[in-house]
Amino acid sequence: MNELEPERRGDRNGEPHRAGDRLGGLSTPPPGRRTAGRAAGADAADGTDGDGLGADVDDAADDAVLALTPSRAAPDPTIELAAAVGRNLRRLRTRRGHSLERLARLSGVSRAMLGQIETAKSVPTIGLLWKVATALEVPFAALVASESGRGTRVMRADAAKVLSSSQGRFTSRALFSHDDERRVEFYEIRVGALHAEEADAHAPGTVEHLVVVAGALDVAVGKEPIRRLKAGDAIVFDADVDHVYRNPTAGETVLYLVMTYVETIGG
Repeated sequence: MNELEPERRGDRNGEPHRAGDRLGGLSTPPPGRRTAGRAAGADAADGTDGDGLGADVDDAADDAVLALTPSRAAPDPTIELAAAVGRNLRRLRTRRGHSLERLARLSGVSRAMLGQIETAKSVPTIGLLWKVATALEVPFAALVASESGRGTRVMRADAAKVLSSSQGRFTSRALFSHDDERRVEFYEIRVGALHAEEADAHAPGTVEHLVVVAGALDVAVGKEPIRRLKAGDAIVFDADVDHVYRNPTAGETVLYLVMTYVETIGG
């Protein structure tokens, strides 16, 4: 997988990013363009939760979060997402009987950071959410889902809740999320020019279906040969091994990802 030379992500000094920063969990795109990911975990600047109970974050590239500030303006998707992630994390953690200390040890994310997420003071990057989802044994989308109800729904582009890598070069917008009936997630993914994004192995039975709609994409799955996809091409693969997405072009690549869970996750 060396041919892909995936870029490691995150703020090397471990400092949180303020609302509007390009680095951090959710970047604010320029006017007229929505960006849409997986990114890095976050912890205290020294990699622990401050009381010795949290596990060290072993990847300095995972030290990026978005600090939120209250606003009196119209509802901000970033603020709404922070609230949804906080509610979901608290509910899932308590349902499994985990204290913040125990979840910190299981996930490698500090107790302090978990507390900030639960109280909607920070939105984590995608990589951190993957760590927490894996520790809780739930789908990634279970942490970002909103209470949307049933029936016909319209999701406006200007109200999209977008997660990104710490450098804002890999972004994801959930078009619909996992639920117990479908066990399917659907995302719009955007990959910046020449950017490579690493994805850790997902839960056993997870399958990814990708279709490229603009640009090109190199996909490396485990130790398999690299596949290059052009606009209109699709691929399906078992995602319970490490895999890498890389944009080999000088422009943005856009794709749609459908993730299915053959086996029940969590409980």
